[in-house]
Amino acid sequence: MSSFRLSAPAYCGLFLLLTLLLIALLAPVLVPYSPSERFTPFALPSTAHLLGCDDIGHDILTQLILASRVSLLVGITTAIASAGLGATIGILAGYCRGYTAHFLNSLIDIVLLIPMLPLMITLAAYLGPSLGNIIAIIGLLSWCSTARVVKARVLQLRDLPFVEALQGLGIPEYQIILKHIVPNVAEVIAAKFILSVAYAMLSESALSFLGLGDPLTISWGTILYYAFHRGGFVNDLWYWYLPPGLCIAAATLGFTLLGFYLEQMARNNKLKALTEDSAHAA
Repeated sequence: MSSFRLSAPAYCGLFLLLTLLLIALLAPVLVPYSPSERFTPFALPSTAHLLGCDDIGHDILTQLILASRVSLLVGITTAIASAGLGATIGILAGYCRGYTAHFLNSLIDIVLLIPMLPLMITLAAYLGPSLGNIIAIIGLLSWCSTARVVKARVLQLRDLPFVEALQGLGIPEYQIILKHIVPNVAEVIAAKFILSVAYAMLSESALSFLGLGDPLTISWGTILYYAFHRGGFVNDLWYWYLPPGLCIAAATLGFTLLGFYLEQMARNNKLKALTEDSAHAA
């Protein structure tokens, strides 16, 4: 049971994530105004507008709360695509042999050499500002780290006696992968998924800040973009640009702390399993 006891950083990360998720889920109830309502432009923070208003009179707190839904949706959806693709490629690269393994390993090595952020910027500019494009671009370009870690774990599992016994019994390869390999790498995939959410949110914020986000939806990165280009930074309107930056930092920190904990737990479980195997062999 001790392996399921959260550490202090993991508790901190879990608290941050639960808070942000609760805000996103209750966003329609928590927003003080309709996102289409307009008030005095550049209004200072007050009891009526806790974070003031932007250059066209929109309540910044309302935008901030509603943007949590978009930012978290992009992060989680992108991480599902990224972790799923990386896990699939990693499992096949680690379990298969011959030309298939050579091709997949070469693909991983090639993609790892590509500078991701410049490529994301180029593709986002070419494909156009769309939330679907942002999710697809980040998801299809951020799977390599997951694939490398999963492949390393599968290479260890592939040569274990129970896998060789299953192969000797004539069990189909896909059944071995689905019933025996995947459950043993689930912890690694879960850890990389959590970390992928943080990476996806940072990437989306960077693209939105550069003006490559979806203009029809508002995320924390989009709020920063508008604050930068509409006088928020120049006039030092901290209540406009600081809250979305803190939200991005809090979400990233929460996912990172929880992801590091899951990675450490998976590493400890792997060492424990290897120790037990060595003891049985002796």
